[in-house]
Amino acid sequence: MPTGAIVAIVILVVLIALIIVLYFLGKRAQKKQDEQNAMLQQNKQTISMLVIDKKRLKMKDAGLPQMVLDQTPKMLRGAKVPIIKAKVGPQVMNLICEEKIFDDVPVKKEVKASVSGIYVLEVKGLRKNAKAEPVKKSGFRKFVDKLQEKAGAKPIK
Repeated sequence: MPTGAIVAIVILVVLIALIIVLYFLGKRAQKKQDEQNAMLQQNKQTISMLVIDKKRLKMKDAGLPQMVLDQTPKMLRGAKVPIIKAKVGPQVMNLICEEKIFDDVPVKKEVKASVSGIYVLEVKGLRKNAKAEPVKKSGFRKFVDKLQEKAGAKPIK
């Protein structure tokens, strides 16, 4: 058998073994995630809070409690997570937000949120299309609109 065929067969066997290992690791990770989501859903509470600010910050810079930082793996401490700074009752807290709803959370508005510990699961009482903020135009966009107006063309919206 030629050496090229032997090398190709070895590479193919290694790739198949790698795919099988990744399949089982993914299955195990999915099971852990389902258990954690069930626990979060079990412990959630609905609270009213005023969202002050929202940012994506590194965990170590987010101002989270030390116990939370100790429990996270070392590699994830430098990862950016969605953080909401909110006033819950009389105190201001930093909360970790669900990635799916982070973009929909309004800033400087009072909302009702389902929270499990310091993790915001969902935000209720949102009015998405209530009042859209006007999009700020860049200097180049203003210049192009001015030129189009002088030329008699309708500006693109």
